[in-house]
Amino acid sequence: MHSTWASQAWAVFRKDVVVELRTKVNLNAMLFFAGTVLLIFSFALGPDPARLRTAAAGLLWLAFIFAGLLAFGRSYQLETENNAFEGLLLIAENRSAIYAGKLCGAAAVMLFIEAVILPLMAILFNIDLWRSIPALLLIGVLGTLGFSAIGALYGALTMALRAREVLLPLLMLPVTVPVILGAVKATSYVLTGQRQDVGLWIEVLIAFDIVFITAGLLLYDSAVST
Repeated sequence: MHSTWASQAWAVFRKDVVVELRTKVNLNAMLFFAGTVLLIFSFALGPDPARLRTAAAGLLWLAFIFAGLLAFGRSYQLETENNAFEGLLLIAENRSAIYAGKLCGAAAVMLFIEAVILPLMAILFNIDLWRSIPALLLIGVLGTLGFSAIGALYGALTMALRAREVLLPLLMLPVTVPVILGAVKATSYVLTGQRQDVGLWIEVLIAFDIVFITAGLLLYDSAVST
């Protein structure tokens, strides 16, 4: 039965999300790790509100990034162990649909982590986020999409390697530096109330999202064929 590109991408996305929700092993590990990072640094920085507010954006995205690295490795791990990914490649009419599904699945997991961790950060760092939620939501989605676009591609490149847990962050992080810097700067301006330059960094995030997602769609077939 012929299926459309969108239906194939949706099937991959749904599979990844359902597997993650059923096992919850990786999800719990990501939540625990991200929460621990914020807790440790909140004690290390002390009770000074100005210092906490200044450092909050960088620490928040640090927690998100490490949680995301776990998500990208997990999205291919089970399929590699059971040789299921080879079957997925055989039945896929368009392999870029697999990439889109993997990207959206990893992004959905990361956004769930962010939705849980953000209120925790507000409590630990004593920051009022209510008026900043729309801007933080937009920045979170754009930053997560850009980071996930590279993660879904490099996860495929490293899935068959024995040292993939080490190689994945080494390969990913240098490429995603523009997205990480843009997300941190935009978040920092929002949290500190200096919103005059937020629009510029949001435009930077949108530009890199378009570049990274387009590159992933075009290169994914070659990545999984090597």
